[in-house]
Amino acid sequence: MKRQVRAAWRLVRVLVHLVTGLGTVALRFPRMPESEQHARVQAWSRQMLVHAGITLDVRGTPAPHGPVLLVANHLSWLDITVMHAARHCRFISKSDVKGWPLVGTLATAAGTLYLERSSRRDAVRMVRLMQEALARREVLAVFPEGTTADGTALLPFHANLLQAAVAADAPVQPVGLCFVERATGAPTTAPNYVGDDTLVGSLWRTLTADALVAVVHYGPLEQAQGRDRRAWADDLRHAVDALRRP
Repeated sequence: MKRQVRAAWRLVRVLVHLVTGLGTVALRFPRMPESEQHARVQAWSRQMLVHAGITLDVRGTPAPHGPVLLVANHLSWLDITVMHAARHCRFISKSDVKGWPLVGTLATAAGTLYLERSSRRDAVRMVRLMQEALARREVLAVFPEGTTADGTALLPFHANLLQAAVAADAPVQPVGLCFVERATGAPTTAPNYVGDDTLVGSLWRTLTADALVAVVHYGPLEQAQGRDRRAWADDLRHAVDALRRP
C-alpha cells in the first residue's frame, strides 16, 4: 500500500511538471534565445527524473559542442528525457511522436526532427536536414535500433542515418543507456517499453519501483575513417553494447 501511495504522489508531480513544461513552451520559449531554450530543456528533464524517483548517473564525457551525432540504444519512453537531462541534443524521431498528446508538443519544442520511416524519400530528406544541422555545429541524437528493445541484446543498427555524419565528416559518439536499482546496482526492466507493453503500464511500473538510477555512459568520439555507413554502424553497435552494461 505504501508503494502505491508513493507512486500516486510521483504521478501527480510528473503530470504537474508536464503541464508546467507546456506553459513554458507556449509562453516563454518564443522570447528565449536558442541557447536558453536548450538549458531549460535540460533543467526540465532533470527535474522530471527527480519527480519520477530516478537519479541520473552520467559516465564518460559528453561532447562539449557540435557537430556530433549521438548514437544510443533504446529501452524506454524515458530515454529521450534521460539523454536531455545528461546533455541537450536534437533527436531524430518517428513522425508518430509529433501527434502524441503533451509529449509531441514538448518534443517539438526541444528541437526534434521527425522522420516518416516508411518513406524512402523522407529518409533522403532527413539525411539532408541532419547534414545541414551538423554543418551548423549542432548535437543530434538517434536510436539506430529503430525501436525499443528489452535490454538483453541489441537489435541490429540501421545505418541510413549515419550517412549524414559520413557526408558531413562529423564525429559520432556512442552512448550506452541502462536503468539499475539504486540499492543493489542490479539492472532493472521497470522502465522498459517494448513488445506488448503499454505506455500507462510502463509508466506505472516505473513509478511504483524502488529508487532507480538512469545511467548514461558516453564513449569516445570517433570519425568514420574510411568506413562506409554499414561498417561504421556495426562497429558502433559493439561500442554501445559495451557501454550499456552497468
